Amino acid sequence: MPMDSKDRNVKKNKNFITSVEFAVTGVKTVFKEERNMRKHVVIGILAVLAGLVFRLERMEWLWLLLAVFLVWIVEVINTVFENVVDMVTECHFHPIGKKVKDMAAGAVLLTSGFALVVGLILFLPKLWSWFF
Repeated sequence: MPMDSKDRNVKKNKNFITSVEFAVTGVKTVFKEERNMRKHVVIGILAVLAGLVFRLERMEWLWLLLAVFLVWIVEVINTVFENVVDMVTECHFHPIGKKVKDMAAGAVLLTSGFALVVGLILFLPKLWSWFF
């Protein structure tokens, strides 16, 4: 989407509240426009609910929240790369643009794999003891 001249912020943000508002708008935009972000948020919330059910200890919570937030953060960064590539290439195919998008998606895949491993380490023993 092209920016109108009225949308451009020519001066540096002068106050903290304005900066936070812009950041919140960015998070809302990713959530609204990216199906994968919505999936990651749902899975993250389910993981947190599982943490409550299994009464995780403090260190377990730290690992769980690290994994969840890393996936969310990397998904936001992936979306940034996708949008920048689309802007620069005007949404036309370019081999370097494809490489950039693939690498950013790979970062999400690796982070999601890390989160899965953390989830398995945290929850498999608890599930095992719950059922057996």
